[in-house]
Amino acid sequence: MTAASQFQPHERIDGDSALGLVFIADHAFNLMPEEYGSLGLPSSEMERHIAYDIGIEGLTRALARLTGAPAIMARFSRLLIDPNRGADDPTLIRQLYDGTVVPGNYPMSEEERALRLARYYQPYHEAVDALLDEVEERAGKPPLVISLHSYTPRMQGRERPWHVGILWDSDARAVTPLLNMLRAEPGLVVGDNEPYDGALAGDSMFKHCTVKGYAHALIEVRQDLISGEAGIQEWANRLAPMLMDLNAQPELHESIIGPSRTGPVPGRE
Repeated sequence: MTAASQFQPHERIDGDSALGLVFIADHAFNLMPEEYGSLGLPSSEMERHIAYDIGIEGLTRALARLTGAPAIMARFSRLLIDPNRGADDPTLIRQLYDGTVVPGNYPMSEEERALRLARYYQPYHEAVDALLDEVEERAGKPPLVISLHSYTPRMQGRERPWHVGILWDSDARAVTPLLNMLRAEPGLVVGDNEPYDGALAGDSMFKHCTVKGYAHALIEVRQDLISGEAGIQEWANRLAPMLMDLNAQPELHESIIGPSRTGPVPGRE
């Protein structure tokens, strides 16, 4: 058995599928298959935000534990291949990220690109689809999907003041009540499509939710707030009851294929 075949591209956290709630974490780990080393980077670069979403593995596990809902996480670093990008996105395999050149990604042959898609990217997304199908079958209704991410407090010299942001495209069913609940928290600075715009063709939410009509929201927590166990637990305790409240709303378990700001949605009239 080769090192490549031993590397597991995803990890599932089991939970009560009948709840109808699913957590997805695309960037939870900074792991690399053995044969790739650290893509020619110093080990310190693999500890930066460019390699993974700091704190999200712990937050995902804590939220799954508190809510009882299942979760799935990609185990490979986003520098190997980014599961939160469409397969044709130019940033799918980054050669330069926040000032860091990634030697192992340049040059990138078509054969190597296809191998990473087949060995890591596609198995992860197939596992996400399988979990969503299972939850819909067990719950007897479309799932509510929550994607978990974190972001660096500063990027390219720009300070980011938000403690948390909710990213979304055009489906506001879960977003509007979640924004309202977060904004009711004293002292929180809450971003609406900050620090990024949530409309990205082919990303995880488009691929697994928009095209299926599943209600969803992408939560971004600032990394300095969840870099340790205390912060992770604080945010899990804050978010878990909000997400359970959302999950109890029947209108968030209807499949409604709506528009996308990125362009046409497959299957939509």
